[in-house]
Amino acid sequence: MKYRVVPLHEGIFSVGLDKIFNRIEKDDPPARGALKLALNPFLIQVDGRNILIDCGLGTFGKENHFEILTANLEEYDLSERDITDVFCSHLHYDHIGGLAHNTGGYWELSFPDATIWASGKEWAKLQSVTDEDGPRTEFLDFLEARADLQLMEGDASPYDFIKSSQMGGHTEFSRLTELNIDGQLFIMAGDVLGTRGAVNRKYAAKYDFDGKRSMKLREELTKRAYETKAVILAYHDTEHPMFRLSDYNNDKGYTITNVSSFDETSRNS
Repeated sequence: MKYRVVPLHEGIFSVGLDKIFNRIEKDDPPARGALKLALNPFLIQVDGRNILIDCGLGTFGKENHFEILTANLEEYDLSERDITDVFCSHLHYDHIGGLAHNTGGYWELSFPDATIWASGKEWAKLQSVTDEDGPRTEFLDFLEARADLQLMEGDASPYDFIKSSQMGGHTEFSRLTELNIDGQLFIMAGDVLGTRGAVNRKYAAKYDFDGKRSMKLREELTKRAYETKAVILAYHDTEHPMFRLSDYNNDKGYTITNVSSFDETSRNS
């Protein structure tokens, strides 16, 4: 089967407690007390479908990330109308802001022909806590009214090569997306396993809904990825967002090996 799995890199950012994404260079340190994060939506082309896993900030950032994302799609001869599906790992705005954009004073669907797959329980929770009459409420109300929104409960396999399951951890209803294409497994766990730096560390993050749950999930996911030779898709990684765990040492942990891309001409280029 011909297929492609590639990151659509939007840049590297310093993100502080204000949750504002300030663009920095790859070798720059983040601001004091801030995190250094990349944004890497993933494009999957398989079986006639053009799928995104998460979709960036859209117009919620200091820049127009919708324009960055569409420019990235153009590199693969795609437009926003070619996207058939968007799977959401969780509903933080650096992951779902790109679902709609407001550049001309009104909201538009970023991917007008796409089905949006998201957690039903998280969607309901998000609607209950958004700012009254603010842009985030407008955004959610617009998506509710106009998008082809498929809200998932429990495990879901809308296509035979993809599975989405609730795992919790980073948010109460964070979801794990797994792709199994021609025997190759890809794992995307959102911010539970969002960078390579999380692979060999044991920690409970204060920014997680359930830090201990995330810690347990990371241990389980890395073990499974190593045993199955899976490719990990790391949304926030600043170095290389696709990698394998190629070896294990009791003292040093897992060896990380970069994977450039999987595309139609080479399974591991």
